[in-house]
Amino acid sequence: QVQLVESGGGLVQAGGSLRLSCAASGRTFSSYAMGWFRQAPGKEREFVAAINWSGGRTYYADSVKGRSTISRDNAKNTVYLQMNSVKPEDTAVYYCAARAARYSEILYVKEADFGSWGQGTQVTVSS
Repeated sequence: QVQLVESGGGLVQAGGSLRLSCAASGRTFSSYAMGWFRQAPGKEREFVAAINWSGGRTYYADSVKGRSTISRDNAKNTVYLQMNSVKPEDTAVYYCAARAARYSEILYVKEADFGSWGQGTQVTVSS
């Protein structure tokens, strides 16, 4: 399994942008499928975005589609979530997750699909 560390969260005004990063340990990061999830206060953790091992396939929750971009740099063992036009309802703790996928093209969107999780980074959007 890989170890994951998120960064890039903080306080941002509605309509603004931010980029979250997730740095992974391990030499096999490039074979992993990755995902971003978030958990707002009083709510269950929910799927945000997913990316396959190469970055060639992505998938988004309807709530962020068109405003967010997930990407990865396998040379840097890092996955990113660019969020634009943020809204107060985007306020949450954001987690990245990894699943050993052996270079599969499958995208994973369920929490139970992922075996490794980061500690989370807080994103707060002010109105």
